[in-house]
Amino acid sequence: MLSEPRSGRLAAWGNALLAGLVSPDDAVLAIVGEDAVHRVEGLPGESAPVGLTLALGRLRALGVRGLRVALPAPGHPLGLSGPPEFNARALEAEEAVVCHGAALGLVPEVYEAGPAGDVHVEVTWHCLPVREAPPADVPSLGEAERELAEALRDATAVLARLDVAGSGPGAEAAIDAYRARAERGREVLAPGYPPRAVRVLELAQRVGLLVSLARENGHGGAVSASEMGARVAALQPVERTGRRAQVAAYNAYVEERERGR
Repeated sequence: MLSEPRSGRLAAWGNALLAGLVSPDDAVLAIVGEDAVHRVEGLPGESAPVGLTLALGRLRALGVRGLRVALPAPGHPLGLSGPPEFNARALEAEEAVVCHGAALGLVPEVYEAGPAGDVHVEVTWHCLPVREAPPADVPSLGEAERELAEALRDATAVLARLDVAGSGPGAEAAIDAYRARAERGREVLAPGYPPRAVRVLELAQRVGLLVSLARENGHGGAVSASEMGARVAALQPVERTGRRAQVAAYNAYVEERERGR
């Protein structure tokens, strides 16, 4: 995953807003990013979709004290707690935000229109009931950092041997774009997050870059069935570990708040 998920932006900057560390305008600007507009549909007390500023204020009034991220994949309900209806919507979108303090969750639906290079993007966040329970399979920051270091080391060795870690102009361009983005702004999380969360998220994004390049590079030098199988086996655990670490980083605000209570 080369860029942060929309659920990550919503959770991070929503948490900063809830903590009083940023203004509503700054939070919404960061959440929307390069999209045209974000709206929230199904919010309790609202009969029609509303803008993010009103939605975040309403969530606070409903008792929301923090926002967590879920990044589920088939067979891995990472960050989810149910019910099945919400989990299914989140799995289809491959991401969601779960409210802490109120039994609500938000799942994005993305609408795109226009030609390549001039795509107009609108996002509707569907507000749905969730089960108040611990999120599935989310590690602590310390666990995520250790897992990432081990997975990155092991996967790099395997992928390099199979010549699938990424090569050629396309891979170089992706790496250059990642480095330029990293240099443009070191604030990969919103104000209020601990430095360790920033470090874990940056490492998870590097892991995501490795996985993306390996997948986009086809089978690389892996020409036999056994080599292709080894490539898939190397990618699966590191991709899973990267997603777990991303969720741990985005959720660190809520976890630290709970420990401090």
